[in-house]
Amino acid sequence: IDVGGTLPSLVLKNEKGEDVDTASLTAEKGAVLFLVPKADTPGCTAQACGFRDVWQEFGALNYDVYCLSADSSTAQTKWQTKKQLPYQLLSDPQRALISALGAADGNKTKRSHFVFEKGGKLVDKKIPVKPADSSRLALEFIKELGN
Repeated sequence: IDVGGTLPSLVLKNEKGEDVDTASLTAEKGAVLFLVPKADTPGCTAQACGFRDVWQEFGALNYDVYCLSADSSTAQTKWQTKKQLPYQLLSDPQRALISALGAADGNKTKRSHFVFEKGGKLVDKKIPVKPADSSRLALEFIKELGN
């Protein structure tokens, strides 16, 4: 998906094992999807905690945050509890959405993030991105959109 493209409709599981239609993520608000190679590893934790620490700022700008990885829902739940992550984690073991976003690298996932506006249009993407920079860059981009 290139900038200007639309978030595809795929059904993935969240960390609770519930079905989530990805197209519904941008029905009411914009969405930031950040992709991690593996839950509960140092770089991924730095990236996830970065989003956790500014999560309310995204909410104030009418954006929801989602973490996308190929990990199982069970692994994601453990990580979410351990690090008190306030957003949904989406499990994509087949890398269907990860591939559609252009972030699949063989059987790995490229650390990245994607900003979709309300309605599902992709307005920004960063592949690859440094763990410590991801949340700040996404937040700065969204703030610029509003100006």
